[in-house]
Amino acid sequence: MQNKEGLKGLLMSDENTSRLAVLNSHLSPMASEKEAALAAVPTDSPTIFDKIINKEIPSKIVYEDDKVLAFRDIAPQAPTHILIIPKFKDGLTGLSKAEERHCEILGHLLYTAKLIAKQEGLDDGFRIVINDGPNGCQSVYHIHVHLLGGRQMNWPPG
Repeated sequence: MQNKEGLKGLLMSDENTSRLAVLNSHLSPMASEKEAALAAVPTDSPTIFDKIINKEIPSKIVYEDDKVLAFRDIAPQAPTHILIIPKFKDGLTGLSKAEERHCEILGHLLYTAKLIAKQEGLDDGFRIVINDGPNGCQSVYHIHVHLLGGRQMNWPPG
């Protein structure tokens, strides 16, 4: 994919080797999400999502407002796989870091997922996933909602 190669080139200049390893693991078709999550370092530092928000890395944006940005996942796990992220992290690196002051953005993320599901024609249902921490398979420490749909989901999920 052209986007993956362009993204890989941008990441090669990153001085933070831990972050680089995590980001490269997202680009490698052989790397699993589990490996990426175990390599990730919980941090409040800028992430790949900050670069997407700042339009430094191209993405296929499907929705944007003043609070959130939604774009297609580069390694989709379903016919529809969209990531929904807050534009301002505000210390919210994962759900376990949520404080009462984050209630509004957390609600907005979920409501936006509902709007996008309708926009994407997911009338028969969809799945929302929020990974948290290494055991939850979180590989980017900027809270994000996965919207998955377009096929029958399995249970248990993982």
